[in-house]
Amino acid sequence: MARKETITKQYLLDTAFELACNEGIENVTARKLSARAGCSTQPIFRLYENMEALWADIFEKSVEYFADHCKSYVLDENTDLPFIKLGMCYIDFAVSDPNIFRMLFLSNMRFGKSFYEILNGRDGIVAAEMSKVRASGNQEAGEIFTNMWIFIHGAACMSITGDYDLDKKQTYDLLVSTLESFM
Repeated sequence: MARKETITKQYLLDTAFELACNEGIENVTARKLSARAGCSTQPIFRLYENMEALWADIFEKSVEYFADHCKSYVLDENTDLPFIKLGMCYIDFAVSDPNIFRMLFLSNMRFGKSFYEILNGRDGIVAAEMSKVRASGNQEAGEIFTNMWIFIHGAACMSITGDYDLDKKQTYDLLVSTLESFM
């Protein structure tokens, strides 16, 4: 009778994702993962060809994690203005999950996905926001997105380094003001 596997691929992935959340993807090593998972490195390399294959799975799980964050994000203010909720959500994600944010949006290790694909996600959130711009009669949705995104991404990056000290209300007001200047 074959011995039952106690260390599954899903368990390793979940443990590796937790390690990436807490310490960053660069600290997901076979040694650290095996210590955290309570096993030797043998199950890791039985289930994954190499560490890059594991990192690719962590990355995909992180993309889904970000998409879930965006889907469940609740904005305190009631607005239909384009890019406001997405901007608030993105900045909030940088604050709440800085290591995953760095991996997804500040690294060139994207496993074949573009920044836009990661941001747009499975639900097409950027495309939906650009549709709101077009529905308002403005045909410069791409340019408005680019201009807004430079501000939003900058604010998110500053929040990670501690250089952004605006509260949610101030951030919301600034996003609205910035959008109005571009519309």
